[in-house]
Amino acid sequence: MLSVTKSMALQGLNGTLINVEVDVSSGMPMWEIIGLPDISVKESKERVKTAIRNCGIDMPSRRYIINLSPADLRKEGSYLDLAISVGVLKSIGILDNADISNSIFIGELSLDSKVKKVNGVLPICIEALKYGIKRVIVPKENAKEAAIIKDLEIIGVQDLQTLIKYLKGETIIDREFADIENIFEKEIEYEIDFSEVKGQEITKRALEIAAAGGHNILMVGSPGSRKDYDGKKSKDYFTRFNI
Repeated sequence: MLSVTKSMALQGLNGTLINVEVDVSSGMPMWEIIGLPDISVKESKERVKTAIRNCGIDMPSRRYIINLSPADLRKEGSYLDLAISVGVLKSIGILDNADISNSIFIGELSLDSKVKKVNGVLPICIEALKYGIKRVIVPKENAKEAAIIKDLEIIGVQDLQTLIKYLKGETIIDREFADIENIFEKEIEYEIDFSEVKGQEITKRALEIAAAGGHNILMVGSPGSRKDYDGKKSKDYFTRFNI
């Protein structure tokens, strides 16, 4: 049986709709993912199989072919796990009556069927609007971020079993909403700041960029050059910004 689910691939900030085509047929038992997947996507077959089994669902011994279309676009990352698992469940008859025509699925699966947080959910949701998508199903941890896009129905799920019940109509998951005014952290005052550092303009600029982007930074210098600025105080300050 052939099924098609949808996901999204990002190239920079531009998104491309991915059709996850799953065909389950008789023959020698095997799993094959095609459509230019990278290693992390190929490994998803083991995550998907184990997660489905840990939901108490028996997987028939069949030939599973998963095609990621368009096939000429390289697919990277683990965010396709959820779309692949839903496609497999439709093909084996578990979700054969589920209406997913205007939905995309984003999320990584753990072996115990939990749906784990992924990166890039907000630009994916922005791009989904361009394709007429109405509903985006994401990890619960990403739901508030995705809900910033008000024109989409955002559904956050914690595990695959809950998603199965939701798609079968056995349970209700409320649409996620975001309080945009309070979503960003309020300004915090600190005892120290860069105004106390004289000179070192290039270094301070680099630290500001790293703090704004959440990047790591390595400070190199001879002993006694005050790389730590003021011991514990500077450690607390830089830890605050993941530096």
